[in-house]
Amino acid sequence: MCGIAGLCNWGDGWQRNIGRMNEKMYHRGPDAGGVWASEDHSVVLGHRRLSIVDLTPSGAQPMESHNGRYVIAFNGEIYNHRMIRDRLIREKKVMDFRGTSDTEVLLEAVSAYGFKETLVMAKGMFAIAVYDKKEHMLLLARDRVGEKPLYYGYVGKQRFVFASDLNSIAAVDGFDNPINKGVLKNYFRYGYIPAPFSIYDKIYKLEPGKMLTVKAPFQEHAEETYWSMAEKAVQGQSDLFRGSEEEAADELERLLREAVRGQMEADVPVGAFLSAGIDSSTVVALMQSLSGRKVRSFTIGMWDGKFNEADAAKEIAAHLGTEHTELYITEKNAQAVIPQLSGMFGEPFADSSQIPTYLVSRMTREHVTVSLSGDGGDELFCGYNTYGSLDRIWKKTGRIPYALRRPASMLLDAAGRRKGGGGNGAMAVRARLLGARSIEDMYLRSEIGEGFEIVKDTDGRECLTIMDTYQAGMLAEPQHNLMLMDLLMYHPDDILNKVDRTAMAVSLETRVPMLDRDVVEFAWRLPISYRREAGVTKKILRDVLYRYVPRELMDRPKKGFSIPLHKWLKEPELREWAQHLIDRDTLNRQGLLDADVVWRLWEDFIERDIWRVQIWYILMFQEWMRV
Repeated sequence: MCGIAGLCNWGDGWQRNIGRMNEKMYHRGPDAGGVWASEDHSVVLGHRRLSIVDLTPSGAQPMESHNGRYVIAFNGEIYNHRMIRDRLIREKKVMDFRGTSDTEVLLEAVSAYGFKETLVMAKGMFAIAVYDKKEHMLLLARDRVGEKPLYYGYVGKQRFVFASDLNSIAAVDGFDNPINKGVLKNYFRYGYIPAPFSIYDKIYKLEPGKMLTVKAPFQEHAEETYWSMAEKAVQGQSDLFRGSEEEAADELERLLREAVRGQMEADVPVGAFLSAGIDSSTVVALMQSLSGRKVRSFTIGMWDGKFNEADAAKEIAAHLGTEHTELYITEKNAQAVIPQLSGMFGEPFADSSQIPTYLVSRMTREHVTVSLSGDGGDELFCGYNTYGSLDRIWKKTGRIPYALRRPASMLLDAAGRRKGGGGNGAMAVRARLLGARSIEDMYLRSEIGEGFEIVKDTDGRECLTIMDTYQAGMLAEPQHNLMLMDLLMYHPDDILNKVDRTAMAVSLETRVPMLDRDVVEFAWRLPISYRREAGVTKKILRDVLYRYVPRELMDRPKKGFSIPLHKWLKEPELREWAQHLIDRDTLNRQGLLDADVVWRLWEDFIERDIWRVQIWYILMFQEWMRV
């Protein structure tokens, strides 16, 4: 895990600027830093290193290939680097390696097989920059599912920049890219900014599974897909697994064991997050079964029993025999994190679970450098209740012709407005869902929130998301479409974004075995009945877990780790912080948000105890504006 950065066409001041970019992502790689520049300084690469594999100087970056043609700056891990290394030696592409790092293997594979073929071959999480000196060409790529971030774009007169951290780009001389007003509605709809957009105009997120080619004079770029989640889903569903559910569980267990084994490899201490959930318990169970010593597991809890799963996690850890560490946090601990959040993300981000994720990462980093997590299980194995509930609703409403449902939806919405709801509340939700053209459209409408016009002006720009353009009925099974929609946008842009930024804020590398390439591709071959049936979610994953953990330890109500924001924000300290952020004069001076709408939401909350998630979205946006 590291941070990468680069400049093209910067001219004078390149040393100062790449140094500043590296400094801004020090937390991503506190162990070492490096810079490489081409002879004419037209291309400059920067790197910050968190040493995980090959702790010696032979793993330092940026790194030049043996033949001197290529230079790499790499963030991430290649879990099958030993296999690729063996192939390079067997085919006599490389006679000997300088060290044992996966970076060197990756670079020599690019030299031997080309950039795209290497990406297809590699299993891992990564953001990669490779400069081809011969072709005067910069190549960028991001991993298949979006575990590692990579921003890119243009500053000033078409000067190209890229970095793992958006703050690094914003730190260069002359950066004055305005806020992209077109993305603000998406932010206030979802609580995050979906790829390929960023908060800044002309700065983008490279989407998962894509590579970018930037040729001299580095003023234009071309994008290409080397792996597509949607294509793998379609292929998988057209070639369903033909074995029994037990045989499918056997294969899933084999693939997960291989993924966990590969992701446990490191030259530094490794542990795992453990909640009382199916996903993290499966990962920890497999880790312990593969380890000759006690695995380190980590949990945080809250004293409020409504939000606490630490006791259940402790029981699971005891059964598995891990060396378990838990931290009970107070409200004061959690509240103290809130003002720090905006600096971690580089742009507005408002998934409130960022608070416990940061806290468990901070505690875990005191003991290990790498932590495995169970993220991905819900989206791959149909774990969210929303999937089942929308499926049930659609099976009823979908029978009614759209020509009848649309006017009924409009009448219901109008009735809600006449009652003073302003288009909000349960009646508005029913109206939106009734007017859906498909289950995919229904899912999109369920994510709209309450329809507040918080943003003043978007300059007429519309930044369509993957959710907006998703092809209805791409997969035959309705719930599979909802899962795919989440894996294309919500999972990389919210969940993985949150985990990467909060963990890297404390220099902790996180790894996600559920998102191993082979696990993902196999999961898409499963029929829906193997994932969810008769109200039981993640069926096949449970089948695997029950081989390691007794059913009675797992089959209990899920509490989750929720943050009671609505309670905290009414307490004096945070209430004062919030009201300072949404000061009317400040809002009017910024000219981005409608102060009347913002204060109506706030007063509904303070005076009538009507909590809406948009309040947190607004506060996180305003805190980012202040940083």
